[in-house]
Amino acid sequence: MFEKTTWIKLPRNVLVGHGVLDDLGEAVGELYLTGRPLIVTSPTPDDIAGDRVRAQFDDPATAVVEEASFDAVEELKETAEAVDPGYLIALGGGKPIDIAKMAADHLGVGFVSVPTVASHDGIVSGRSSIPEGDTRHSVAADPPLAVVADTTLIADAPWRLTTAGCADIISNYTAVKDWRLARRLRNVEYSEYAGALSEMTAELLVENADMIRPGLEESAWVVVKALVSSGVAMSIAGSSRPASGAEHLISHQLDRTAPGRALHGHQVGVASIMTEYLHSGENGEWAAIRDALAELDAPTTAAELGIDDAELIAALTSAHEIRDRYTILQGGINEAAAIEVATATGVIDR
Repeated sequence: MFEKTTWIKLPRNVLVGHGVLDDLGEAVGELYLTGRPLIVTSPTPDDIAGDRVRAQFDDPATAVVEEASFDAVEELKETAEAVDPGYLIALGGGKPIDIAKMAADHLGVGFVSVPTVASHDGIVSGRSSIPEGDTRHSVAADPPLAVVADTTLIADAPWRLTTAGCADIISNYTAVKDWRLARRLRNVEYSEYAGALSEMTAELLVENADMIRPGLEESAWVVVKALVSSGVAMSIAGSSRPASGAEHLISHQLDRTAPGRALHGHQVGVASIMTEYLHSGENGEWAAIRDALAELDAPTTAAELGIDDAELIAALTSAHEIRDRYTILQGGINEAAAIEVATATGVIDR
């Protein structure tokens, strides 16, 4: 007897394009939300777009967050209790979106994602990434009710943030390979649709890396749509599997041992070069991943990440300890093998 069920939560409205920030009020209105909005932002996006957002709502409240942390989530919950909002609007990059996502989940209200940078797929996914001490937690939460991404703002964002978003998407390529490996060897539940969508999105950026350039709205358009697709793939899967494999474990370990040196997307991009080599060897697609990252001005080496060789090797040999998720690194690799992989792919120079 067939008894399988699934519950897929997706944004109801996704609005992407030139000047769409001014349509935020209309997009929210179509959600039939009630109550006062609480705009969650950080200093820079508030300066850039806060007034334009507030002008579209009656009596909005604003909370400005300085950092992404569990303490910040608790502080936002306290602010929300005083304001009694009907919903949250997250304006900015990773910090306000991740914090608002978690707070909204705890408060039992919806939230709307208004990214001003395209640095990671958290703008639409049902996961929050929150640092705590020397580690980073990936926490499940509901995805946004709507996403409003103005390519005018995103094209003007620092280029390194956009390249980090591109690298994050490209790393989906090896994340899906890890997911398929886990299905074959551990019978992990796998979604063909989510896997195919995630893989196709990564391949799209690899094949069109030469068309993505700083300051171009067309480039911002491509990157945001890719990030949305990646987030949708995670929602379909009901987990981060379509976009998080061994390359993310390596990045999480670097967050512990070399915090603040590089952006998350850049770390997983470099890590995906090595994990692709582990999956497919010399004749695999690792060189295509490396070349696409280089075309995008994203790092391809430990040195470009600001990480020395020993730190990179240490992260590669210990990443399997981060969480109980079957990947190509299952059981770990020894130092000699890690050096060989990193050297063969040019991630370190020896």
